[in-house]
Amino acid sequence: MSTPFAHLAYEPAFENLGGEYYDLVSASQFPLHILRWRNDQLLPLIGLDPQQVSDTDFIEAFGHFRSDRRFLAMRYHGYQFGEYNPRLGDGRGFLYGQVRGRDGELYDFGTKGSGQTPYSRGGDGRLTLKGGVREVLAAEALHRMGVTTSRCLSLIETGEQLWRGDEPSPTRSSVMIRFSRSHIRFGTFERLHYYNRPDLVRKLLDHVLAVYYPHLLAQADDPQTTDRLFYAELVQRTAKLCAQWMTAGFCHAVLNTDNMSITGESFDYGPYAFIPTYDLSFTAAYFDYYGRYCYANQPSACYWNLSKLQLPLALVMKLADLEQGLANFAPTYQATYRQLMLKRLGLVCPLDEHDATTLLSATLEFLQASQIDYNGFFAQLRQQFSPQWQTQPHLILASLVEKLPFQQSAAVHQLLNAWRQAYHQILLKLSAAELGAIANTLAEANPLVYLLRPRIEAVWEAITTEDDWQDFYHLVKDLQTS
Repeated sequence: MSTPFAHLAYEPAFENLGGEYYDLVSASQFPLHILRWRNDQLLPLIGLDPQQVSDTDFIEAFGHFRSDRRFLAMRYHGYQFGEYNPRLGDGRGFLYGQVRGRDGELYDFGTKGSGQTPYSRGGDGRLTLKGGVREVLAAEALHRMGVTTSRCLSLIETGEQLWRGDEPSPTRSSVMIRFSRSHIRFGTFERLHYYNRPDLVRKLLDHVLAVYYPHLLAQADDPQTTDRLFYAELVQRTAKLCAQWMTAGFCHAVLNTDNMSITGESFDYGPYAFIPTYDLSFTAAYFDYYGRYCYANQPSACYWNLSKLQLPLALVMKLADLEQGLANFAPTYQATYRQLMLKRLGLVCPLDEHDATTLLSATLEFLQASQIDYNGFFAQLRQQFSPQWQTQPHLILASLVEKLPFQQSAAVHQLLNAWRQAYHQILLKLSAAELGAIANTLAEANPLVYLLRPRIEAVWEAITTEDDWQDFYHLVKDLQTS
């Protein structure tokens, strides 16, 4: 059966690298195909009209996998919780194809749950339906909050019974299509260092430069400069991504090097969680016993991963150039985090340095001491903000002030008042136009609906007990638009 997806102009960019980088695989055959999610927001980007793409088209392409395409299980290694693992690779997915978007960028269709590969390590190569639901929700929530993230193109229930140690089993199965800029990971390079293949590192790096960093080829006069600029930009992209996570209150949970993208894009959402309160020690994965990837450690984890990427890159680059690039991680992260947190407070105009620093410190001190709803605080700020706050500071978050004494100590109440004073000091110095822009900035930066574990569990409860998907669809829509 011919589908619109079959007629896309696929580009064999990664395939053309050759068999040293992947294995040819086939998709499993599934007993059932029910389309549970289709992301119509993505279709125009690849030149498809959602009205002209049927549910059956999705199922034929991404459930039955009826295609003459060659499916590629990508090879990679990685550091997992600090330990090097040479037994990795696409164990339950493959690169379905690569398509040029209307924006000129190349995008991957990558499967998750499509069956066993040479890298399944004894696993069944499947994805639980709950895992697919969680990844759809994470990607849409992060996208709405301005995080550079992959997204899900489709989720199909496949009718198998799966056994998992971290879910009540048997549990339902699914196959998902991830839509991302690239599935090339830090670990893709690390594998080549493990085998001491500088020739393959050079070939892969040239591919990455040509496909994902072409502006550097035009910008630099010689290959050495291009390489140096590449790593420096990757460091900056990764630092900015980490600042986006931290601002959004997102804990990825598994920041191994095989989960780090060479384009600086967030992907692969397993035991993630959004922090319910500003708790620096919050750890999302139950198996992260020592909190290696807790909320506060994410910047240091990303820095460490970038430092490990230097090992394969040093086979073809100067170590001094790599160290110079890595030195920009901390200042880039700090500047981006500051900018994004101020945006969550509605402030994008130039601010007095002292006032901005005082406000950010007051914000974090109050959030940490009060342990109120982290994203709920910013949602309240969006809902309650008024230009009158400039002349009537007693109105600033007045409803929160009224509620706080009943549930918090006097010290916490004092911290809230200190925050209000710091916020008011900035408002006093804004022009009428700058003051008027705050409401729009708050609406852009702070969704009214955000993702917490109890909400996800409520959605899943309706699905697993009554096969009721309406709450899931309502939540996705709210995450996208609120």
